[in-house]
Amino acid sequence: MSSNDELVALFKNQIKTEKIIVDSVAESLSELKNPAVKGVLRGISLDSTKHAEMYSSAISLLTSVPQALTEENLDKQRELVEKHIQLENEVISKLRDVLPFVQNEKVKLLLTAILSDEVRHHSLLKKVLDIIVRGETITEADWWDIMWENVPFHGTPGG
Repeated sequence: MSSNDELVALFKNQIKTEKIIVDSVAESLSELKNPAVKGVLRGISLDSTKHAEMYSSAISLLTSVPQALTEENLDKQRELVEKHIQLENEVISKLRDVLPFVQNEKVKLLLTAILSDEVRHHSLLKKVLDIIVRGETITEADWWDIMWENVPFHGTPGG
């Protein structure tokens, strides 16, 4: 499966599957009394919603030409992502500090799952910053390079 059309078709089917998961969890949550099971299922449902949005983003990347970000947009996005990286770092640190002291195995299971998610989020945010945001940015220097790249004397008379 290598063509964009095949990937788009696969992603559209995956979006449908993720929505089925979300609907299924939503139907059963009201009946559940166990807070741990309810919390885990709600978390899975939220992940499925996130996955559907990510598949949709992948479809957009495969089917349209993304508009380059200006430096101003890059700065705002970089600031937002860096803020979230910092927040994730704080959560990861706190969870790593507290986990060795948690005696209740059920609570430990939940906190370990949260820690695992936070570590993945942290890694993903770093990749977003490095690959997606920077990869779609045109800086002022890039514009000058593009403008003068094929000009023989770079704006000066005769060189």
